[in-house]
Amino acid sequence: MGTDRRPYQGDLLEAAAVEVARRRAGRRGQSEDEQAGRAPGEERGAVGRRAAERLVRIMGGEHGRLLPEWLAAAAATGCRVPAYVLPELLETGRRDRSIRVHLGVLAGQRGRWLAGLNPAWAYLLEEPTGETWELGGAADRRAHLRALRAAEPAEARHLLESTWEQETPDDRAEFVAVLADGLSMDDEPFLEQALDDRRREVRQEAANLLTRLPESRMSRRMAERARACVSLDGGVIVVEAPQECDKAMERDGIRAKPPRGIGERAWWLQQVIARAPLTIWERPPRTLLQMKIPDWDVEVKTAWVRAAVLQRDPEWARAMFGWDPIADLLEALPPGEQQELAAGFVKKHDVDSQLIMVLGGVSSPWHEGLATAVLHKIVKVAATQPWNLGELVKLAGEHIDPALFPLAESYSPVESIQQVAALLRFRADMYRELKQR
Repeated sequence: MGTDRRPYQGDLLEAAAVEVARRRAGRRGQSEDEQAGRAPGEERGAVGRRAAERLVRIMGGEHGRLLPEWLAAAAATGCRVPAYVLPELLETGRRDRSIRVHLGVLAGQRGRWLAGLNPAWAYLLEEPTGETWELGGAADRRAHLRALRAAEPAEARHLLESTWEQETPDDRAEFVAVLADGLSMDDEPFLEQALDDRRREVRQEAANLLTRLPESRMSRRMAERARACVSLDGGVIVVEAPQECDKAMERDGIRAKPPRGIGERAWWLQQVIARAPLTIWERPPRTLLQMKIPDWDVEVKTAWVRAAVLQRDPEWARAMFGWDPIADLLEALPPGEQQELAAGFVKKHDVDSQLIMVLGGVSSPWHEGLATAVLHKIVKVAATQPWNLGELVKLAGEHIDPALFPLAESYSPVESIQQVAALLRFRADMYRELKQR
C-alpha cells in the first residue's frame, strides 16, 4: 500500500470495511452538499414471506442452480422481490448473465433506482421492464416485438420494417431472430433484403430463417448448389465438394473461413447441404443413411444433422438422432416425443457426458415416462458406480415434474433416489409458496 513512505491518517482496515459496505449498498459516496434522491414507489406487490425466504436460501447456496427457475416462476406471478434481497440479487446478476432476463421486472422501481446509483448494477437498466416499443430500451422493445409477433405476426413485421433503418446493428440481429415465431413466406421479402445488411450477425439470422422456408429464393439457390455437389446413383451417393466460395454464397449465409481443423471444401460442402431444403433428397432419411457415400461421408451426414436442426424437420431429426444423438435435434420434436426419444436413449446408454447433454436438451418438466427411465438408471448405476451419478441426480431433481416427488420417494430407498425426491419436494414447495401472498 506504500504506507511506509506516506502514512495513512486513520484505520486502513476500518476504511476498507466501510467501502465494502458502501459498494454493497449500491450508493456512490457523496459529499455533504449532495442530495440523494429517494427511491420511487412500487407499482407491483412483493412475493410472500415464505417465497422470499426460500429465495434467500437459494442465493445462499441451498440448491443454487434453481435460482433461474425461481426467478422465472416469480416473474410469471407478476410480483417483485422484496427490497431487502435486492443488493445480493443484483450482485448475483452482475456475475451471472443468465439470470438477468427476469430481473428488470422482479427488481421493481427500487431495483432500477439502485442500478442507477451503482455502476456495477447498471446492466439492469438494459433489461425488460414492460415499457412500450416507443419508450422502452432495447430489451423492452424485443419483449414488445415478441409479444406482438405471437399475436399478430404481420403487424410485428410491419412495425420492425417501419424503424429498421434507425435500429443499431446489434438490435437488428436480435429483432430478426424474433421473427422465428410465426415464420411464413410473408416474411420472405423482408428477410431476403436483410441478406444485404452490413452486419454479419444480421445476415446469418436472416439466412437461418430463410433456410426454414423451402420456397424462399435463398432456399432455391441453395438447392441448386446442393444438386451440383451431390447426386444419387442407384444405391450410391456421389459427392463433389465446392471448389470455391463466391460472393453470392457468402450473401446466402455461407461462411468462407472454416473453423480450425476443417478443410475449406469440407466446410463449404457442409454449409451448402445444411441450408438446402431437405425435400430435394426425394428419399426418406433412413434410406439415405443406409446408402454408400464413397467420398465426404461424414461431412454429408454432419450437414444433414445441421439441416434437420436449422429446418426443424421432425422426420429428419428422428433419423439423424440415431446417427448422432445430440440435444439440438430434439428441438425439432414436440415435448412428448422428445421425452420418449430421450427415455429410449437413457435405457440403452451408459451415464456419460453425452447422456447428460441429451437430457439437458429435453424440455421440462419431465413426465412419468422419462422420469421413470432416469430413476431406473440411477438405481442401476448406484449399485456399481455411485461416484458417477452426481450430475444425473441433479438433472433429475431439477427437471422432473415436481408433482412427481411421491413417485421418487417410493421408487427406491437408494440414497441418490432420495436426493432426487428431496429436490423435487423442495421445488414443489417453491411453486406452492409463490402462489401465496
